[in-house]
Amino acid sequence: MPIFEANTPARPQKVPRRTGRRAKIRATRGHVSVNDAPATAPQSAGFRRRAAVLALAGVGLLVALRVGYAYLSFPSDRTPEGAYLRVAIAVNRGRAQDFFAYTETRAQHAAYTIRDYRKRARERVLAAYPEPEKSRLALEYAAEANAPDGADVFALYAQRYGWLARLRRDLSGVKKVETAGDRATVETAHGTRYPFRRRENGIWGLTLFTPVLDAEAERAARDLVLIEKAAQDYARVAPGK
Repeated sequence: MPIFEANTPARPQKVPRRTGRRAKIRATRGHVSVNDAPATAPQSAGFRRRAAVLALAGVGLLVALRVGYAYLSFPSDRTPEGAYLRVAIAVNRGRAQDFFAYTETRAQHAAYTIRDYRKRARERVLAAYPEPEKSRLALEYAAEANAPDGADVFALYAQRYGWLARLRRDLSGVKKVETAGDRATVETAHGTRYPFRRRENGIWGLTLFTPVLDAEAERAARDLVLIEKAAQDYARVAPGK
């Protein structure tokens, strides 16, 4: 068993010499150096802010360039292809009124004619018809009569006849365009052919829905004539006449 002497002085231990940054901090205690870590924090934060701003500016510039390129490369609506593509965009958005401007002039006139005749007929019904015929016809004509614009009438018939669903099934990329004077045909990749006519303002208008709108306008005109005649008959037999 080893023997320890209590009165034997302990051998002095060498204190390791500190090196590096901690030693420098001890040596310069009480002094402030401009090169210490806290002084670099604001510089690093400023650099990060500048980098973020530059990155955002780069993204914004890229988006602006892409939008500008798309705008400049998109065909004009003074071409059949450009009019067709605008119809396709409106159909994909489910907004028939947005491509009313790309229907032919005759179709647009028919939509306004429907609105005007239905409005006059409804006003005559409300003024002269007895119940229950008054309420029935007033309700029947309300949608067209109260439409703010021809585009709204067009949207009503698009919903009624399922035009958007029909177009959504058939629309595809443009395969070729055939033009002959003021008429043109756009053939799609699916083989569907869409007829267009150039309007007075140079915009090409789809003629696909013109027959239906013409027929509805003629029916609205006939209905107004019958309503006017019936209103006169009701006025003759009204009490006190």
